[in-house]
Amino acid sequence: MNVVTQSNLIDRITSEELSQDALYKLRLEAKEAFGKQGLPHSKTEEYKFTPLTRYLEKSFESFSSDSKNTLTSIDPYRIKGLDAYELVFVNGEFIESLSSFASTDLEITSIRTALEQNSEILNQLGELADASRDPFLAWNTAYFTDGVVISIADQVRLSKPIVLYHISDTQNQKSVAINRNLIFLGNGSEVSVIEKHDSIGNDVSFINHVNEIIVKEDAGLTYSCIQKNSTGIQFNHTNIHQASNSRVNCFTITLEGRAVRNNLHLAIDGEGCDSHMYGLYLLTGETLADNHTVVDHKKPNSQSNELYKGVMSESSKGVFNGKIFVRPQAQKTNAFQSNRNIILSDKATVNTKPQLEIWADDVKCSHGCTSGQLDDEALFYLQTRGIDRDKAQALLLDAFAGEVVEKIENAVLRKYVEELVNVQLHERF
Repeated sequence: MNVVTQSNLIDRITSEELSQDALYKLRLEAKEAFGKQGLPHSKTEEYKFTPLTRYLEKSFESFSSDSKNTLTSIDPYRIKGLDAYELVFVNGEFIESLSSFASTDLEITSIRTALEQNSEILNQLGELADASRDPFLAWNTAYFTDGVVISIADQVRLSKPIVLYHISDTQNQKSVAINRNLIFLGNGSEVSVIEKHDSIGNDVSFINHVNEIIVKEDAGLTYSCIQKNSTGIQFNHTNIHQASNSRVNCFTITLEGRAVRNNLHLAIDGEGCDSHMYGLYLLTGETLADNHTVVDHKKPNSQSNELYKGVMSESSKGVFNGKIFVRPQAQKTNAFQSNRNIILSDKATVNTKPQLEIWADDVKCSHGCTSGQLDDEALFYLQTRGIDRDKAQALLLDAFAGEVVEKIENAVLRKYVEELVNVQLHERF
């Protein structure tokens, strides 16, 4: 049986026919980085609780991204009532015929077209997401097949969000999507970017998805990721670079998936930056969700705040590893991190590891984590008011999750996420 291995992956990458010398060199270096690292195993520190390699070996005999798009409408996956620029990907392929993004305020180009026409784009590729740091990053750099480049000019404040709909169609066969997006925010610009992952069909899908986002001075970014791909084995990696006086708000909402690994890295490389990271994972069945975050304070007088909350039921598994770095020159930094978890089943587990490394002395920093069950006294109190136990549990969990959801500023998106969370808490838990 032709199982997925390091060697057959390298052979496949090597056989690519690339027309650009610089791109070929980038892919070759990434292939070599992958060869040195290999796919992670149980003794790989960053993946010891998340055996993505094992999931892949069990689910795929070989990799193919040749499946055809058969979708004619994305209505079932749209965020209801949201007026937005829409970019649609089916099994990793950018489908312009299903997308709608005409605007004079932004430029959106297929990454394949952008790399052919703009050498500057090629120079930016991999600047933030270094292939030597992670085997799946190396894999993506060596073998991404599609994606988009999004550019927002200086002083442009988009009134509508940009939504990227990622749909895994496994009605006829397993699917593989390896995507790369580059997003550039000019000085003083403002934009909301939403990524939503869904699936149709019951077979397994694999997603290797990387974003590199550059936020220039005085710019503002709200980045949201909603994960509802029930068939998916997912690796998602987002690098965000912030210049002075920029603002970033990130939301990661994980509701479904076979195994989901989210890497979210913020490089705070300017003074006066304001950064917030919010995560919510509500897990049932045998779903595994792993959130790895990095906040790297490189310059003084900035602040970051991170709040991730999880609920695990049945045989699900949650993982959280949050790292904060405060460099020697990053004086007057305020950095806070919190991870809180509720475990509803004896079979559910969570592994959490907050980390804080400080090389500056004039800072305010803290981190912490909690894991436990629902408060029995609160449950009893609600039951004495005539509310049955299941309803009481759902109400308490709703309040627990609400601390993250209420931070979403866009009212339509917030309502939509609230409805998704309600379905998860009231029907599946």
